[in-house]
Amino acid sequence: MTTNGVYVYAVIPAGEALPTDAVGVGSPPAALRLADEERVSAVVSEAPSQLRARRRDLMAHQETLLRLAGRGPVLPMRFGTIAPDEESVRAQLAGSQAEYLATLKRLDGGVEINLKALPAQDALAAVVAEEKNVRRLREAVRMRPDYEANVRLGEAVATALSRRAADAGKKILHTLTPMARAVAAGPEVHGCALNVSFLVDRHESDTFRATAQRFADTHRQHVELRVAGPLPCYSFVHSRSFRTSVAGG
Repeated sequence: MTTNGVYVYAVIPAGEALPTDAVGVGSPPAALRLADEERVSAVVSEAPSQLRARRRDLMAHQETLLRLAGRGPVLPMRFGTIAPDEESVRAQLAGSQAEYLATLKRLDGGVEINLKALPAQDALAAVVAEEKNVRRLREAVRMRPDYEANVRLGEAVATALSRRAADAGKKILHTLTPMARAVAAGPEVHGCALNVSFLVDRHESDTFRATAQRFADTHRQHVELRVAGPLPCYSFVHSRSFRTSVAGG
């Protein structure tokens, strides 16, 4: 396989072993190895010459991180992180060792769980029953149907759905935040009233997800909750990273 630098998956504490049958990105899949520097190691492989965000490579990257996290703390790198060579990897480890160790200690035993709150699209009956303005506009449309009246009704329904989802999002934050070590707001996602990640103790992740599901079941007329995880702790890593390549679709 033609290579173009060293692909970096994660930083882990020195002395940790790699999963025996884990493989990396590329076709054929690259073999994983460790680049060691005193008290920390980088999990690396040869980088493909033409890296793309293909499903197989995305899944290989994610699976490697999840399997590493099952063995100990992991400082995950984003997909497409490439260093020029192994010497530069070791130099980065040496220069940021104290920072990496502190982050690994903070993440030890933790996983990330992401939650997205979206308007409940199947809640029109509840919106009509509970929202006076929507009821008023619907009656106006029934009495005198026209284009503008229908537009106003549609806008009122959309506004009510978004507001109800945002209110439910505040409630779920209040419920789940005490169960997490830390909370990180995610980037805005079109159509989402809330996009947030929680750093949760691994042994509490099932309880955390069950609590979120109970809330979703109770508030299904207000919000659709999408829960993802356990995930690598991307949202709680602020350390300096390695150079990142551009991996196109």
